[in-house]
Amino acid sequence: MKLLLTSGGVTNDSIRTALEDMLGTPIADSSALFVPTAQWGQPMCSPETVWRSTAGRWPGGIDSPVELGWRSVGVLELTALPTIAPERWMPWVREADALLVDGGEAVYLAEWIRRSGLADLIPELHDTVWVGISAGSMALTPRVGPEFVDRHPGGTDETLGLVDFSIFPHLDYPGWTGNTTAAARRWAEGIRGRAYAIDDQTAIRVVDGVVDVISEGNWELLNG
Repeated sequence: MKLLLTSGGVTNDSIRTALEDMLGTPIADSSALFVPTAQWGQPMCSPETVWRSTAGRWPGGIDSPVELGWRSVGVLELTALPTIAPERWMPWVREADALLVDGGEAVYLAEWIRRSGLADLIPELHDTVWVGISAGSMALTPRVGPEFVDRHPGGTDETLGLVDFSIFPHLDYPGWTGNTTAAARRWAEGIRGRAYAIDDQTAIRVVDGVVDVISEGNWELLNG
């Protein structure tokens, strides 16, 4: 699987170009599945925020990944998959060109990636692009740090470990006092392993194990 791990989605031309390069075809000729599952584990989210994300109605005029001009977009709700026969839902995933994995609570999302059976399918998805948004990116890392464990504070911060670095999202986001550069550096001391702090104009691309940063904003490599 090819990974495009973002903080705020496909927010600028550089990230969009990287996405199309990874797809190998224009977005207009590609299909996507949108995964809103992480929101159910995030206390700040609600049925309204899930609808907004799914319908492409992000507040503040922010572009939603479902509104990039895909040939087709569907919804893949991971919590429903255990109730559906694998031979029914697995072809949906195999046939999609991209999985658009929304933000919310990363530990909850990692749990449902495992419980749904999607984790077992990931090794087969060589050409699929995983577009992570915030927690949708963090769920693939080894740890998110206690600062981002919102569903069960004090519980595990371990996630899937499909990449060997952690992510601090929404760096220096206006009005978010917990997401400053200083806060990211303190967070990294607890993480210890390699980590990136990225703003919403930055993405981390991982293809065949090669990691590079695409940015029109600000980012910092921590513990590198």
